[in-house]
Amino acid sequence: MKLHEKIDGRLREFIEAQHMFFVATAPSGDGGHVNLSPKGMGGTFAVLGEHRVAYLDFHGSGAETLAHLRQNGRITIMFCAFQGPPNIVRLHGRGTHTPIGHPDLEALLSDFPDAPDLGGLRGVITVEVSRVSDSCGYAVPLMSYDGDRDLPLRWAARKDEAALADYRRNKNAASIDGLQAFDEPVASIPE
Repeated sequence: MKLHEKIDGRLREFIEAQHMFFVATAPSGDGGHVNLSPKGMGGTFAVLGEHRVAYLDFHGSGAETLAHLRQNGRITIMFCAFQGPPNIVRLHGRGTHTPIGHPDLEALLSDFPDAPDLGGLRGVITVEVSRVSDSCGYAVPLMSYDGDRDLPLRWAARKDEAALADYRRNKNAASIDGLQAFDEPVASIPE
């Protein structure tokens, strides 16, 4: 493993070439569940500077990342080389979620010029990166990239804003540990 002072040209190129990344968060304390989520779709990740990155947060089956960021801000993002020379890059830092409807959202979206349809967007996750490392990745398998899945975009296209707000209230209000994910009141804790 090698530590880096910043996200420099070589690391930035590697990050921007990946089709997929993983996001890890956890609640504070001894209890609760660690969450690890795969993310993808072209145009949804942006390197904003040497110590700052962001990604588009679309509606999904849960809201673990949002609840954990709300509680303690800790986040790790990992990129793996599934093609070409082996490599793994990890970005550790503090994340924040800027939800749809927030006055700062429009400015953040300008950092994603190649973003897909934003109809199912919940917001933008921004990470202030405090630790940058890479490691060999020798055990990561070689896999081919066949394209992005469009299922999240097609799902969101069938919903209007009221239906998406209802989905957030009923399906994304809290983490599996009962931590609130949005400023909106928690409708119920998922079982």
